[in-house]
Amino acid sequence: MPTMEEQHFEKEQQNSTEEYKAFRGSEKVDTVRPGRYKSDRWRWFVSIALYASALVLGMAISVLGPTLEDLASNVNENISNLSYIFVGRSSGYAGGSLLGGILFDIVNPHMLLGLSLLITSSGMFGTPFCKNTWLLTALMSSVGMSMGVIDTGGNVLILDTWGEQAGPHLQAFHFSFAAGAFVSPIIAKLLFGHKPGKNASTDATTMSENSSSTILPFSHSTRSFPTSMWAYVVIGVFVLLVSLSFFILYFCSSPISSRKKTANGKQVFSKRHNTLIFLLSLFFFFYVGSEVAYGSFIFTYAKDYAGMDQARAAGLNSLFWGTFAVGRGLAIFIAACLSPGILILLCLVGTNVSSLLLLLFSRNEPVLWTCTALLGVSMSTTFPSGISWVEQYTTVTGRSAAVFVVGAALGEMVLPALVGFLLGQVQNQPLLMYLAFGTSVFTSVLFPVMYKIISQERVPG
Repeated sequence: MPTMEEQHFEKEQQNSTEEYKAFRGSEKVDTVRPGRYKSDRWRWFVSIALYASALVLGMAISVLGPTLEDLASNVNENISNLSYIFVGRSSGYAGGSLLGGILFDIVNPHMLLGLSLLITSSGMFGTPFCKNTWLLTALMSSVGMSMGVIDTGGNVLILDTWGEQAGPHLQAFHFSFAAGAFVSPIIAKLLFGHKPGKNASTDATTMSENSSSTILPFSHSTRSFPTSMWAYVVIGVFVLLVSLSFFILYFCSSPISSRKKTANGKQVFSKRHNTLIFLLSLFFFFYVGSEVAYGSFIFTYAKDYAGMDQARAAGLNSLFWGTFAVGRGLAIFIAACLSPGILILLCLVGTNVSSLLLLLFSRNEPVLWTCTALLGVSMSTTFPSGISWVEQYTTVTGRSAAVFVVGAALGEMVLPALVGFLLGQVQNQPLLMYLAFGTSVFTSVLFPVMYKIISQERVPG
């Protein structure tokens, strides 16, 4: 005769088995968080706000590169002394991703994203008027932290809003980021570039004269900074408007969720949840690190190793990021037809073929152009497809998203720095192509390992 404790234990085991079967497809248990609006129209409102947040996030991140020279003159420093603001921003980004992962599970996501965008907007507005190097670094670090919160929270909110239909929307979210990164240099250099007849040295001289008589770290004279600094003000306005849209969403309705849950309303996690999330973060470490390293050093590689002139090398660099953005745009429609796993496999095949040819024919210009374009398209959809893929097997919470976003951020910091260091140590070797091929092989091995781990799960009982 079983005791009451044994009966209770058996009942818990039976409930767990039924919940697991429901999650794996034996039954369908869909519950929605209580909210005033549960229609597709409301979900589209949330999605459009998220796309806009990704757009301004891409703009805010990429504007630093084309304006770095003017930013250096604005604080009376040379570019080499100012380069550590990238480290400050990246460190803040990683910290913000972790913080956002924790807060996203306990704070209203609309309010959290609205506040983060408001901080980003303040940082954009303050950057042109900042005259102190250390204060500028601190400002960039705070902006990076808010960006990390937006990146982590945006991915999870897309999953929360659309559930099993999130694939195309994740692709659209990341395409918006790429579009913003493409538009930002145009705003900085074409719209607010130096006026004809006026050069950077004139701006720098004016800046030096004005800053010598300035005690405060901020100056409010609109004549004291280069015209490209107005790009920060314009982007700040865009970010502010997007932040207001999230505050409107917060006051109009509580968030909704289309994710599968158990019968008792709890989210269901794979038994190998932690292992999956860790391996995915490792996967993103090498994938994002390779992507950023290739995009950062292909100009130098083409000019110094392949013997291209500056114009053609710059064109090759633009081709990579252009095909990258186009690939993300096409993936919005492709993701509606193909599963995330198939998309990842296609991307891995593309990266392996293109990186191998780039390594074998490292100085062949036609191969460089063709395979760089193929590599850009192949890399474009890997990140959002990876998130969609893992969501099929376990629940991606804010903490989970923070882990793989931090993994991606660390890869973005470590692998390009490694390539830069080795370029000064090893001469006349296609180091960039070694990295591209090595990371593509590693990720191609790691993905089947993750699939094997999750496929070993069986419905208990």
